[in-house]
Amino acid sequence: MAETNRQWLLKKRPHGMVTKDNFERREVAVSEPKDGEILVRNRYLSFDPTQRGWMEDRPSYVPPVAIGEVMRAGSVGEVVRSKHGDFNQGDLVQCTGGWQDYTTIAPGQGIFGASKLPPGTDPVLALSVLGVTGLTAYWGLLDLGQPKRGETVLVSGAAGATGSVAGQIARIKGCRVVGIAGGTDKCRWLKEEARFDDVIDYKSENVNARIGETCPKRVDVFFDNVGGDILEAALNHINMRARVVLCGGISAYNATKPVPGPTNLLNLIIMRARMEGFIVIDYMDRSHVAVPELMKWVQSGEIVNQVDVQEGFDNIPDTLNRLFTGKNLGKQLLKL
Repeated sequence: MAETNRQWLLKKRPHGMVTKDNFERREVAVSEPKDGEILVRNRYLSFDPTQRGWMEDRPSYVPPVAIGEVMRAGSVGEVVRSKHGDFNQGDLVQCTGGWQDYTTIAPGQGIFGASKLPPGTDPVLALSVLGVTGLTAYWGLLDLGQPKRGETVLVSGAAGATGSVAGQIARIKGCRVVGIAGGTDKCRWLKEEARFDDVIDYKSENVNARIGETCPKRVDVFFDNVGGDILEAALNHINMRARVVLCGGISAYNATKPVPGPTNLLNLIIMRARMEGFIVIDYMDRSHVAVPELMKWVQSGEIVNQVDVQEGFDNIPDTLNRLFTGKNLGKQLLKL
Protein backbone atom coordinates (compact mmCIF):
# COMPACT_ATOMS: atom_id res chain seq x y z
CA MET A 1 0.00 0.00 0.00
CA ALA A 2 1.26 3.48 -0.86
CA GLU A 3 2.57 5.52 2.05
CA THR A 4 0.98 8.77 0.88
CA ASN A 5 -2.43 9.89 -0.28
CA ARG A 6 -2.60 12.35 -3.16
CA GLN A 7 -5.43 14.85 -2.82
CA TRP A 8 -6.98 17.81 -4.63
CA LEU A 9 -8.35 20.38 -2.16
CA LEU A 10 -10.70 23.27 -2.83
CA LYS A 11 -8.39 26.28 -2.55
CA LYS A 12 -10.79 29.10 -3.44
CA ARG A 13 -14.36 29.36 -4.65
CA PRO A 14 -14.81 29.84 -8.39
CA HIS A 15 -16.13 32.96 -10.04
CA GLY A 16 -17.40 31.88 -13.42
CA MET A 17 -15.74 28.88 -15.03
CA VAL A 18 -13.80 26.59 -12.72
CA THR A 19 -10.05 26.54 -13.30
CA LYS A 20 -7.18 24.50 -11.94
CA ASP A 21 -6.29 27.51 -9.76
CA ASN A 22 -9.38 26.81 -7.66
CA PHE A 23 -7.66 23.69 -6.33
CA GLU A 24 -4.51 22.78 -4.47
CA ARG A 25 -2.68 19.47 -4.83
CA ARG A 26 -1.09 17.91 -1.77
CA GLU A 27 0.15 14.60 -0.41
CA VAL A 28 -0.60 13.40 3.11
CA ALA A 29 -0.22 10.19 5.06
CA VAL A 30 -2.88 7.56 4.48
CA SER A 31 -5.39 7.59 7.34
CA GLU A 32 -5.79 4.22 8.99
CA PRO A 33 -9.37 3.05 9.58
CA LYS A 34 -10.83 3.10 13.08
CA ASP A 35 -13.37 0.62 14.41
CA GLY A 36 -16.40 0.60 12.13
CA GLU A 37 -14.47 2.15 9.21
CA ILE A 38 -12.94 0.94 5.97
CA LEU A 39 -9.99 2.23 3.98
CA VAL A 40 -10.82 2.42 0.28
CA ARG A 41 -8.48 2.97 -2.64
CA ASN A 42 -10.37 4.89 -5.31
CA ARG A 43 -10.30 3.32 -8.78
CA TYR A 44 -12.75 5.54 -10.69
CA LEU A 45 -14.04 9.04 -9.97
CA SER A 46 -17.40 10.37 -11.10
CA PHE A 47 -17.81 13.87 -12.52
CA ASP A 48 -21.23 15.50 -12.37
CA PRO A 49 -22.52 19.04 -13.00
CA THR A 50 -23.79 19.21 -9.41
CA GLN A 51 -20.18 19.37 -8.22
CA ARG A 52 -20.06 22.96 -9.47
CA GLY A 53 -22.88 23.83 -7.07
CA TRP A 54 -21.12 22.09 -4.18
CA MET A 55 -18.26 24.58 -4.60
CA GLU A 56 -20.51 27.56 -3.89
CA ASP A 57 -20.89 28.87 -0.34
CA ARG A 58 -24.68 28.80 -0.26
CA PRO A 59 -27.43 26.66 1.26
CA SER A 60 -28.20 23.53 -0.73
CA TYR A 61 -29.30 19.94 -0.24
CA VAL A 62 -25.80 19.16 1.09
CA PRO A 63 -23.26 21.44 2.80
CA PRO A 64 -20.79 23.18 0.47
CA VAL A 65 -17.28 21.84 0.14
CA ALA A 66 -15.22 23.82 2.64
CA ILE A 67 -12.07 25.69 1.68
CA GLY A 68 -9.14 23.38 2.36
CA GLU A 69 -11.33 20.28 2.12
CA VAL A 70 -10.89 17.43 -0.37
CA MET A 71 -13.11 18.09 -3.39
CA ARG A 72 -16.23 15.96 -3.10
CA ALA A 73 -16.96 13.33 -5.76
CA GLY A 74 -18.55 9.94 -6.12
CA SER A 75 -16.23 7.02 -6.64
CA VAL A 76 -15.81 3.28 -6.89
CA GLY A 77 -12.87 1.80 -5.05
CA GLU A 78 -11.40 -1.31 -3.49
CA VAL A 79 -11.29 -1.99 0.24
CA VAL A 80 -7.65 -2.29 1.25
CA ARG A 81 -8.23 -2.48 4.99
CA SER A 82 -11.41 -3.05 6.96
CA LYS A 83 -12.47 -2.66 10.60
CA HIS A 84 -16.12 -3.16 9.68
CA GLY A 85 -17.72 -6.58 9.94
CA ASP A 86 -19.65 -6.31 6.65
CA PHE A 87 -16.64 -5.38 4.47
CA ASN A 88 -13.55 -7.37 3.59
CA GLN A 89 -10.28 -6.59 1.88
CA GLY A 90 -10.79 -6.70 -1.88
CA ASP A 91 -14.47 -5.74 -1.84
CA LEU A 92 -15.50 -3.14 -4.41
CA VAL A 93 -17.55 -0.29 -2.93
CA GLN A 94 -19.32 2.78 -4.23
CA CYS A 95 -18.98 5.83 -2.02
CA THR A 96 -18.25 9.56 -1.96
CA GLY A 97 -14.52 9.09 -2.04
CA GLY A 98 -13.53 12.54 -3.28
CA TRP A 99 -10.57 13.70 -5.33
CA GLN A 100 -7.95 11.53 -3.65
CA ASP A 101 -6.30 8.13 -3.90
CA TYR A 102 -7.61 6.85 -0.58
CA THR A 103 -10.60 7.58 1.60
CA THR A 104 -11.35 6.37 5.11
CA ILE A 105 -15.08 6.10 5.60
CA ALA A 106 -17.70 4.70 7.92
CA PRO A 107 -20.11 2.94 5.54
CA GLY A 108 -23.19 4.59 7.04
CA GLN A 109 -21.82 8.12 6.59
CA GLY A 110 -21.43 10.49 3.63
CA ILE A 111 -23.99 11.71 1.10
CA PHE A 112 -24.60 8.26 -0.31
CA GLY A 113 -22.78 6.18 2.30
CA ALA A 114 -20.72 3.26 1.09
CA SER A 115 -22.38 0.30 -0.59
CA LYS A 116 -20.69 -2.97 -1.48
CA LEU A 117 -20.92 -3.90 -5.15
CA PRO A 118 -21.84 -7.47 -6.08
CA PRO A 119 -18.84 -9.53 -7.26
CA GLY A 120 -18.15 -8.99 -10.94
CA THR A 121 -19.89 -5.60 -11.14
CA ASP A 122 -18.38 -3.29 -13.73
CA PRO A 123 -17.28 -0.10 -11.90
CA VAL A 124 -18.11 1.95 -14.99
CA LEU A 125 -21.72 0.73 -14.97
CA ALA A 126 -21.91 1.25 -11.21
CA LEU A 127 -21.01 4.94 -11.62
CA SER A 128 -23.19 5.53 -14.66
CA VAL A 129 -26.40 3.84 -15.72
CA LEU A 130 -26.65 1.66 -12.59
CA GLY A 131 -25.60 4.44 -10.22
CA VAL A 132 -26.75 7.94 -9.37
CA THR A 133 -26.91 8.86 -13.04
CA GLY A 134 -29.31 6.09 -13.95
CA LEU A 135 -31.35 6.53 -10.78
CA THR A 136 -31.74 10.25 -11.54
CA ALA A 137 -33.02 9.51 -15.03
CA TYR A 138 -35.26 6.68 -13.84
CA TRP A 139 -37.05 8.45 -10.99
CA GLY A 140 -37.06 11.89 -12.56
CA LEU A 141 -38.73 10.64 -15.70
CA LEU A 142 -41.03 7.98 -14.30
CA ASP A 143 -42.04 9.49 -10.95
CA LEU A 144 -42.27 13.15 -11.94
CA GLY A 145 -42.65 12.98 -15.72
CA GLN A 146 -45.08 10.07 -15.69
CA PRO A 147 -44.79 9.41 -19.46
CA LYS A 148 -47.61 7.57 -21.18
CA ARG A 149 -47.39 5.49 -24.35
CA GLY A 150 -47.80 7.68 -27.43
CA GLU A 151 -46.80 10.92 -25.70
CA THR A 152 -43.92 13.15 -26.80
CA VAL A 153 -40.93 13.46 -24.47
CA LEU A 154 -38.35 16.20 -25.05
CA VAL A 155 -34.95 15.94 -23.31
CA SER A 156 -32.33 18.68 -23.05
CA GLY A 157 -28.71 17.78 -22.41
CA ALA A 158 -29.77 14.59 -24.16
CA ALA A 159 -26.28 13.30 -24.93
CA GLY A 160 -25.23 13.68 -21.31
CA ALA A 161 -25.13 10.94 -18.73
CA THR A 162 -28.60 11.51 -17.30
CA GLY A 163 -30.38 12.86 -20.36
CA SER A 164 -29.39 9.95 -22.57
CA VAL A 165 -30.76 7.41 -20.10
CA ALA A 166 -33.96 9.40 -19.49
CA GLY A 167 -34.63 9.55 -23.22
CA GLN A 168 -34.05 5.83 -23.67
CA ILE A 169 -36.39 5.00 -20.81
CA ALA A 170 -39.04 7.18 -22.46
CA ARG A 171 -38.52 5.26 -25.70
CA ILE A 172 -38.88 1.95 -23.83
CA LYS A 173 -42.17 3.23 -22.41
CA GLY A 174 -43.51 3.79 -25.92
CA CYS A 175 -43.06 7.55 -26.24
CA ARG A 176 -41.82 9.65 -29.13
CA VAL A 177 -38.47 10.99 -27.95
CA VAL A 178 -36.71 14.13 -29.15
CA GLY A 179 -33.31 15.12 -27.79
CA ILE A 180 -31.52 18.47 -27.69
CA ALA A 181 -27.73 18.24 -27.81
CA GLY A 182 -24.73 20.15 -29.11
CA GLY A 183 -22.76 19.02 -32.14
CA THR A 184 -22.99 16.58 -35.02
CA ASP A 185 -21.36 13.65 -33.23
CA LYS A 186 -23.65 13.83 -30.22
CA CYS A 187 -26.76 14.16 -32.35
CA ARG A 188 -25.70 11.25 -34.54
CA TRP A 189 -25.12 9.05 -31.50
CA LEU A 190 -28.55 9.88 -30.11
CA LYS A 191 -30.28 8.86 -33.34
CA GLU A 192 -28.18 5.89 -34.38
CA GLU A 193 -27.20 4.33 -31.05
CA ALA A 194 -29.69 5.56 -28.43
CA ARG A 195 -32.52 5.43 -31.02
CA PHE A 196 -34.10 8.80 -30.31
CA ASP A 197 -36.83 9.61 -32.84
CA ASP A 198 -35.35 13.00 -33.63
CA VAL A 199 -32.66 15.39 -32.43
CA ILE A 200 -32.05 19.12 -32.32
CA ASP A 201 -28.53 20.54 -32.53
CA TYR A 202 -28.65 23.69 -30.42
CA LYS A 203 -25.26 24.77 -31.78
CA SER A 204 -26.42 25.02 -35.38
CA GLU A 205 -30.23 25.11 -35.32
CA ASN A 206 -33.00 27.38 -34.06
CA VAL A 207 -34.15 25.40 -31.04
CA ASN A 208 -37.57 27.02 -30.73
CA ALA A 209 -38.40 26.44 -34.39
CA ARG A 210 -37.04 22.89 -34.38
CA ILE A 211 -39.07 21.90 -31.32
CA GLY A 212 -42.16 22.89 -33.28
CA GLU A 213 -41.02 20.80 -36.26
CA THR A 214 -39.94 17.70 -34.35
CA CYS A 215 -42.84 17.75 -31.86
CA PRO A 216 -45.90 18.30 -34.11
CA LYS A 217 -48.23 17.12 -31.32
CA ARG A 218 -46.47 19.40 -28.83
CA VAL A 219 -44.49 18.32 -25.76
CA ASP A 220 -46.08 16.22 -23.02
CA VAL A 221 -42.95 15.73 -20.88
CA PHE A 222 -39.88 17.96 -20.88
CA PHE A 223 -36.90 16.52 -19.00
CA ASP A 224 -34.63 19.54 -18.54
CA ASN A 225 -30.94 19.45 -17.68
CA VAL A 226 -30.06 22.87 -19.10
CA GLY A 227 -32.46 25.69 -18.14
CA GLY A 228 -32.12 29.17 -19.61
CA ASP A 229 -33.12 29.76 -23.22
CA ILE A 230 -33.66 26.03 -23.80
CA LEU A 231 -36.22 25.88 -21.01
CA GLU A 232 -37.98 28.97 -22.38
CA ALA A 233 -38.13 27.46 -25.87
CA ALA A 234 -39.58 24.21 -24.53
CA LEU A 235 -42.26 26.05 -22.55
CA ASN A 236 -43.45 27.58 -25.83
CA HIS A 237 -44.48 24.09 -26.99
CA ILE A 238 -45.91 22.34 -23.93
CA ASN A 239 -49.12 20.42 -24.27
CA MET A 240 -52.19 20.52 -22.06
CA ARG A 241 -51.33 18.93 -18.69
CA ALA A 242 -47.63 18.74 -19.60
CA ARG A 243 -45.04 17.81 -17.01
CA VAL A 244 -41.75 19.72 -16.87
CA VAL A 245 -39.06 17.91 -14.88
CA LEU A 246 -36.27 20.18 -13.63
CA CYS A 247 -33.24 17.94 -13.24
CA GLY A 248 -30.52 20.56 -13.74
CA GLY A 249 -29.63 23.95 -15.17
CA ILE A 250 -26.11 23.59 -16.50
CA SER A 251 -26.43 26.70 -18.67
CA ALA A 252 -26.24 28.86 -15.52
CA TYR A 253 -23.82 26.94 -13.34
CA ASN A 254 -20.84 29.13 -14.26
CA ALA A 255 -22.76 32.41 -14.55
CA THR A 256 -21.18 35.37 -12.74
CA LYS A 257 -24.49 37.16 -12.20
CA PRO A 258 -28.11 36.01 -11.81
CA VAL A 259 -29.54 34.59 -15.03
CA PRO A 260 -33.00 35.84 -16.08
CA GLY A 261 -35.72 33.25 -15.78
CA PRO A 262 -38.05 32.21 -18.63
CA THR A 263 -40.39 35.01 -19.68
CA ASN A 264 -43.20 32.61 -20.57
CA LEU A 265 -44.02 30.88 -17.27
CA LEU A 266 -47.60 31.95 -17.86
CA ASN A 267 -47.76 29.06 -20.33
CA LEU A 268 -47.80 26.70 -17.36
CA ILE A 269 -51.08 28.29 -16.27
CA ILE A 270 -52.59 28.44 -19.73
CA MET A 271 -51.78 24.77 -20.41
CA ARG A 272 -52.51 23.64 -16.83
CA ALA A 273 -49.02 22.18 -16.77
CA ARG A 274 -46.76 21.26 -13.86
CA MET A 275 -43.07 22.11 -13.39
CA GLU A 276 -41.20 20.43 -10.55
CA GLY A 277 -37.61 20.02 -9.45
CA PHE A 278 -36.11 17.02 -7.69
CA ILE A 279 -32.91 15.65 -6.16
CA VAL A 280 -32.13 11.96 -6.48
CA ILE A 281 -31.08 11.60 -2.83
CA ASP A 282 -34.80 11.56 -2.01
CA TYR A 283 -35.04 8.24 -3.89
CA MET A 284 -31.92 6.42 -2.72
CA ASP A 285 -33.91 4.17 -0.40
CA ARG A 286 -35.76 2.89 -3.48
CA SER A 287 -32.65 1.91 -5.42
CA HIS A 288 -33.56 -1.75 -5.07
CA VAL A 289 -36.57 -1.05 -7.28
CA ALA A 290 -34.79 0.84 -10.05
CA VAL A 291 -31.41 -0.92 -10.36
CA PRO A 292 -32.70 -4.37 -11.39
CA GLU A 293 -34.89 -2.82 -14.08
CA LEU A 294 -32.04 -0.66 -15.36
CA MET A 295 -29.77 -3.72 -15.41
CA LYS A 296 -32.38 -5.67 -17.39
CA TRP A 297 -32.57 -2.90 -20.00
CA VAL A 298 -28.77 -2.68 -20.26
CA GLN A 299 -28.36 -6.43 -20.65
CA SER A 300 -31.10 -6.60 -23.30
CA GLY A 301 -29.60 -3.70 -25.27
CA GLU A 302 -32.61 -1.47 -24.72
CA ILE A 303 -30.31 1.05 -23.03
CA VAL A 304 -26.87 1.82 -24.43
CA ASN A 305 -24.38 3.50 -22.14
CA GLN A 306 -21.89 6.04 -23.45
CA VAL A 307 -18.96 6.74 -21.13
CA ASP A 308 -16.05 9.17 -21.45
CA VAL A 309 -13.12 7.89 -19.35
CA GLN A 310 -10.14 10.15 -18.77
CA GLU A 311 -7.05 8.97 -16.91
CA GLY A 312 -4.49 10.28 -14.45
CA PHE A 313 -4.62 11.97 -11.06
CA ASP A 314 -3.22 15.27 -12.37
CA ASN A 315 -6.03 15.46 -14.97
CA ILE A 316 -8.79 15.56 -12.35
CA PRO A 317 -9.51 19.34 -12.35
CA ASP A 318 -9.49 19.56 -16.16
CA THR A 319 -11.81 16.57 -16.38
CA LEU A 320 -14.48 18.42 -14.40
CA ASN A 321 -14.46 21.22 -16.95
CA ARG A 322 -15.23 18.82 -19.79
CA LEU A 323 -18.81 18.87 -18.50
CA PHE A 324 -19.08 22.62 -19.03
CA THR A 325 -17.29 22.89 -22.36
CA GLY A 326 -19.30 20.12 -24.00
CA LYS A 327 -16.34 17.81 -24.58
CA ASN A 328 -17.86 14.79 -22.87
CA LEU A 329 -20.26 12.37 -24.52
CA GLY A 330 -22.24 10.50 -21.91
CA LYS A 331 -21.03 9.89 -18.38
CA GLN A 332 -17.73 11.56 -17.46
CA LEU A 333 -15.37 9.39 -15.42
CA LEU A 334 -11.67 9.35 -14.59
CA LYS A 335 -9.63 6.22 -13.98
CA LEU A 336 -6.95 6.48 -11.32
